[in-house]
Amino acid sequence: MLASLRALPTTLRTGVRRGLQGPQALAFLPAAALAAFWLGGEALLLVVALGTPGIFLLVGVPADRGDGRSGTDQADIVDSIAATQLAQQALDNARAANLATACLLIEVDGLTEVAQQTDEATVDAPRELTLGRLRKTLRRDDEAVCLGETRFVIFLGPSLRLDLEALLQLSGRLQNAVEEPASVGDAMRYLSGSIGFCGSLRLSNDASGKQLLEAAQVALEEATANGPSAIRAWSENMRQAHMEQRSLRNEVDRALSNGQIQPWFQPQICTSTGAISGVEALARWIHPERGIVPPAQFLRVLEDAGRMEQLSEVILQHSLTALRSWDQAGLDIPRVSVNFSDPELRDPRLVDRIQWELDRFGLTAERLGIEVLETVIAGAPEGIVARNIVELGKIGCHIDLDDFGTGHASITSLRRFRVHRLKIDRSFVTRVDRDEDQHRMLAAVLGLADRLGLETLAEGVESVGEHALLAQLGCDHVQGFGIARPMPVDKLIDWAHEHDARIADARKLGGTTG
Repeated sequence: MLASLRALPTTLRTGVRRGLQGPQALAFLPAAALAAFWLGGEALLLVVALGTPGIFLLVGVPADRGDGRSGTDQADIVDSIAATQLAQQALDNARAANLATACLLIEVDGLTEVAQQTDEATVDAPRELTLGRLRKTLRRDDEAVCLGETRFVIFLGPSLRLDLEALLQLSGRLQNAVEEPASVGDAMRYLSGSIGFCGSLRLSNDASGKQLLEAAQVALEEATANGPSAIRAWSENMRQAHMEQRSLRNEVDRALSNGQIQPWFQPQICTSTGAISGVEALARWIHPERGIVPPAQFLRVLEDAGRMEQLSEVILQHSLTALRSWDQAGLDIPRVSVNFSDPELRDPRLVDRIQWELDRFGLTAERLGIEVLETVIAGAPEGIVARNIVELGKIGCHIDLDDFGTGHASITSLRRFRVHRLKIDRSFVTRVDRDEDQHRMLAAVLGLADRLGLETLAEGVESVGEHALLAQLGCDHVQGFGIARPMPVDKLIDWAHEHDARIADARKLGGTTG
């Protein structure tokens, strides 16, 4: 109670100050003057006219600096220590006024590229322009500074209403300000911004400025992972997920070395014969306590930890071992396909390493499929990535263009990179047997591949109807849960024998009927 009474003058002062700062003051002052004249005549009007400047001096309204900044001097660029101090200051000011505050972090994509393309005289212009736009969008009590080259941090002044809806609306305005086209140098530049934020109302009453800033950082990580231009609010569930991610990050090296991370294999079926035409190796983490860790979770951990190259080595070795074991078991599995990401394809030793592994297992290059995302090919017309893909095709590996239809690979690229097969993205396959627009679009893709002499494989086939229609349209291979889910190497042997038996029975039935 005593603390509340002590804070009352500060609360009143802050409330009056905020009322006199905004555009609402333009309507309040004339109304106050008119009411004074109506109630007390010229005498009261004179008191109001002379008393208003005194009220401004009493509540300490800062002068407008024209850029949305508060009256105190602040550095444009701060480090993490200074940002933590600003966060603590924002929390202290809000608590003193019995109000709320919030921290917003903005990661701007494209600033680095713009800086690389401009001369030294204008290298800082994009960052300064972005900071200026953010400050003009904010109020005078709010603070906006740079936290590194591409990140900005905002601390809101004490506010009465800072619920989730208000912060989402503010984030949207800030994002619009960042993404508005800007002229830098002699060209128009286009940026995108991902935002993560946390309001003080979502934290405990004794939370520190460091905790406020860390919560916003967690939300920003979630936003950038789902970006570009994503907005995420911190929540307790997000904190728990972040702690799990951190725990997985600490375990990832051990998981790679002791065999917890290994490939499971999903069969690919020929639509003409029904026979197994290959398998795709998909990474799975079998955790001793958590069970199967979702790939979307641990692949991000591996990428953040810089372990994607080690992952590709593990998956490749296990896949070739499995292929040889299937040969020894008498299974006819022509090829195993392995995914390679952009960082892995940048390894200058990649071709030699793959050739050495194939020789070590006594397998020909035709038995290995190299799956490359369409976005990787579209973004790598030259350089080490392009050379590696071309060389892998030359030694005999089959190049599969993964998620075809989601990127912007040109027809010239399909020829230049020796692409053998287009893996049609599941977005073109879903409900194709019930959606006429999907039907026409898929038929166009298959017609293009046929004219270019490329094989096709449809991903994400989940129903008999989709499978049958794809076969009718001339798709060469299919893959998806409707055929088989990914499975360990030993279970694939049993599944393959059962599948071959079903195909043989179907052929006998067809021969008898004929």
